[in-house]
Amino acid sequence: MPAMADCAAEPPLADSYHALLRLGVDGDVVVGQREEACAKVTTTPCDEGLTTAQPVAECELPMIDVGCLTGAGGKQVNAEEERAACAAAIAAAAAEWGFFQVVNHGVGQELLEAMRREQARLFRLPFEAKAKAGLLNDSYRWGTPTATSLRQLSWSEAFHVPLAGISGKGCNYGELTTLRDVTREVADAMSTLAGTLARVLAESLLGHPAGERFPEGCDDATCFLRLNRYPPCPFFPDDAFGLVPHTDSDFLTVLCQDHVGGLQLMKGSCWVAVKPIPGALIVNIGDLFQAWSNNRYRSVEHRVMTNATTERYSVAYFLCPSYDSPIGTCSDPSPYRAFTFGEYRRRVQEDVKKTGKKTGLRNFLV
Repeated sequence: MPAMADCAAEPPLADSYHALLRLGVDGDVVVGQREEACAKVTTTPCDEGLTTAQPVAECELPMIDVGCLTGAGGKQVNAEEERAACAAAIAAAAAEWGFFQVVNHGVGQELLEAMRREQARLFRLPFEAKAKAGLLNDSYRWGTPTATSLRQLSWSEAFHVPLAGISGKGCNYGELTTLRDVTREVADAMSTLAGTLARVLAESLLGHPAGERFPEGCDDATCFLRLNRYPPCPFFPDDAFGLVPHTDSDFLTVLCQDHVGGLQLMKGSCWVAVKPIPGALIVNIGDLFQAWSNNRYRSVEHRVMTNATTERYSVAYFLCPSYDSPIGTCSDPSPYRAFTFGEYRRRVQEDVKKTGKKTGLRNFLV
């Protein structure tokens, strides 16, 4: 595994940590009370979305062979029966877990390994180059600019790139000449997989094919690829967020994580850790699919925990519509009023700015 980035490459996450520590947890801890601040964070119940010092059980998500959908599983003897069984398994996992894993997904293992190597090269660039050189359409992000307490700080950095920008003429890759082709190929393969799974999930509720354009308004201009890195965290790593608890504000997310682990999701009323499985991709339902499905599919809260000594990489594809796309419903009546993706995003951003956390779909209940 590649070595960790040197100090010049690291974003100033420690500065953010110390600044928020000085502010105190929820505004009532003064400088020097670090142990008390940590205790306040780590003893809060998990259902409030804060860190917890309690042991977290490890789980294996439902594993589904989707080769009959992607053509990556070889010739099927009973193709229609296998497709129906596969679709039923996907819909069941989306309803019970909101998460599932897929194999024979059509995204080549060699390609994913090449993406991992390119990510390592990208994130080892000096911080100044990542932050100010306009790389990948100036899409570099780190930490949580809006954080007002430690519980809102994400110990991570990322490039969040619209698919159209990956191969756009104005997209700057610097000296990373091989990054463009690998990133484009990963984006194309994940996009194909996400579209296939979304249509299968829709068909399971509609009772008939959803059409090649489902979800409406999703294309290269609206969907994103996010290249993530979670640096080692020296500050209480077992209780620090690499990515704060959240749900995804899209239709569907496809995730490739490495072997380090750290992804956790809410199951019942407690957090469970997702065991990394070599060769498998993770798929999760987003808020828009939960709304479209009238809550039959679940957009589940999840988070990433940090590691004290080892960096973690992942690649996530987000299936998003255009801002003016109405989300619609699989059947009437819907528990939600009509809204567009743009309305949803604006309301999420307003809530985070005002309260520090996302309210999400509850804002759009009838």
